[in-house]
Amino acid sequence: MSHERSTPTSPGSQEFASSPTSAQPFTRKPMSFQRNSNGPITPFENWCRGRSDDSFAALAGATAGFTSGIVTCPLDVIKTKLQAQGGFRAQTSAPLAHPVYSGMVGTARIIWREEGLRGMYRGLGPIILGYLPTWAVYFTVYGKSKVFFGKRFENKNLVNFWSSIIGGACSTMITNPIWVIKTRLMSQVSRKSTLPGGRPPWHYKSTLDAARKMYRTEGLLSFYSGLTPALLGLTHVAVQFPTYEFLKTKFTGQGMGKSKAGDDSTHWIGVFSASVLSKVMASSATYPHEVIRTRLQTQQRTAMPSSTSEYATFRGGIEGSTVHNPANIIAKSKSVLPRYKGVVTTFKTILREEGWRAFYAGMGTNMMRAVPAATTTILTYEFVMKQLNHGREEGRRKSDLLT
Repeated sequence: MSHERSTPTSPGSQEFASSPTSAQPFTRKPMSFQRNSNGPITPFENWCRGRSDDSFAALAGATAGFTSGIVTCPLDVIKTKLQAQGGFRAQTSAPLAHPVYSGMVGTARIIWREEGLRGMYRGLGPIILGYLPTWAVYFTVYGKSKVFFGKRFENKNLVNFWSSIIGGACSTMITNPIWVIKTRLMSQVSRKSTLPGGRPPWHYKSTLDAARKMYRTEGLLSFYSGLTPALLGLTHVAVQFPTYEFLKTKFTGQGMGKSKAGDDSTHWIGVFSASVLSKVMASSATYPHEVIRTRLQTQQRTAMPSSTSEYATFRGGIEGSTVHNPANIIAKSKSVLPRYKGVVTTFKTILREEGWRAFYAGMGTNMMRAVPAATTTILTYEFVMKQLNHGREEGRRKSDLLT
């Protein structure tokens, strides 16, 4: 019996209720609700209905990367300048006495004073171009690898570990050229800068300008500078994502990309907490490799002949000058040799010239950048996956009702 008829009525009102036309006010509301629930399939639901989990993972990953790049680009610029500044100076065993950039706030002030808002978002183009395929490839390969390894191993932590390694390797090799360009753009300083100390020898106007100059003056291999330490950085995702999956399962009872209808704020608090804790653990354990990778990426290669005086005065990350005395000629001849040669040599050079603290240069800023970036990425990924899965379920349910 409906709620509208649950109270006693007089004979007159019963006659009124039995009338077909007068009954409409009592039945219109539930009928309207039924049409809204089981109405025609929306374009979004129709699109989702025929898509696979891999398509969802790719789209959610690309969206997450785009959002994260926009939010955290200024902090990424600050971190890159802190990591790279020790490489742009003359070859010497003396430590860097007066670094140009010091701390997050101090570095931000210098960038803002010399370059303004544009300087804070320098490298945004390659960040967007990089994050879109990086996370699209990563989450897609990660999901497929979990299915593959899940048929061979019973230990979920082991499955997640190897899946993160495979996903990270694929995304790193595909997108390394974009990250090299991003690092080059972020590490350069304004031509108007009057600050002392070494600086990059290049000046790029845009992402395409950087790609053209790098290819013309340094060759194709320049786009794969730092690939080895980047691959060593797979230890980062090998810590982060298995830890995230473990913590999210503990906090919410659901794995990555999974959710239930009616999830409340407690679910999202669990996702947030798992993303923060997993990123802090991974960054703390693997940060030195990022410094090594940045130094290799910001070092100019010498395989190609220089076509401009801008590049002729600088080789191997060292500024040169037109001098004529023998001592400077010898020093200049040494400068054509790259300072950093591989991961081990780079590690030894940084340790000898700058000390062990250099391996943690910008770590505080990196934490303040990496944790919000990871949290934004994962929250966006989980939210988009939830919407896509819900759209597919609704699309299939409505389609079944229509057949």
